[in-house]
Amino acid sequence: MKDKRVLVTGGTRGIGRATVLAFARGGARVVTCHRGDGDEELAGHDVHVVTADVTRPDDAGRLIAECERHLGGLDVVVNNVGRDGQAAVEDLSAGEWHSMLDTGLTSAYLVTQAALRLLGPGASIVNFGASAATRGIPQRAHYTAAKAGVTGLTRSLAKELGPRGVRVNAIAPGLIDTGDELPPHIRERVSGLTSLGRLGTPDEVADVVLFLTGEPSRYISGVTLPVDGGI
Repeated sequence: MKDKRVLVTGGTRGIGRATVLAFARGGARVVTCHRGDGDEELAGHDVHVVTADVTRPDDAGRLIAECERHLGGLDVVVNNVGRDGQAAVEDLSAGEWHSMLDTGLTSAYLVTQAALRLLGPGASIVNFGASAATRGIPQRAHYTAAKAGVTGLTRSLAKELGPRGVRVNAIAPGLIDTGDELPPHIRERVSGLTSLGRLGTPDEVADVVLFLTGEPSRYISGVTLPVDGGI
């Protein structure tokens, strides 16, 4: 990753932060963004942090302009922004539905569209889906719909951008321990859902992002790769 120019959206906490640090430790120059409500210290690394809400076209465009100013171009785009939510379908408001799709799906479209002018042959895009998208979860129809949409977006972009030499893949994390406090009985129950009998770590997800944007995966495009411990 030496001297790679990288954008990771939502990179100041959780999986996004682990991904930013993995790239930075590998020698990449990184731009990341947050909405101003979860910033964590990233000092000591070549990371430039921008405040932007990438569900908004103007903010997505401003973020890419900042990438151009700070990096000159882009070799990697990681569309990590997303959130969870829970609501029974009879209680799910149209506003919450649209908010979830905007965060988990529309943001990836907006950032990718704005970033195209900075991506050349050999560039790579990684979108974040979720392993739950293919299984479904009660009271999370809006979340799983957004994440399933990421798979379709990824497949279509891979075919559209492949002739330009740009690869597009997605990862589908499962149960990841992002530091949220879980009661011991809940942790034990959800850990037991995986074949490996434990939660994953943000660093384990970040390692897969680096693989999908590196030379060893140069002939992989259009896949959604589960990182879920065998749920």
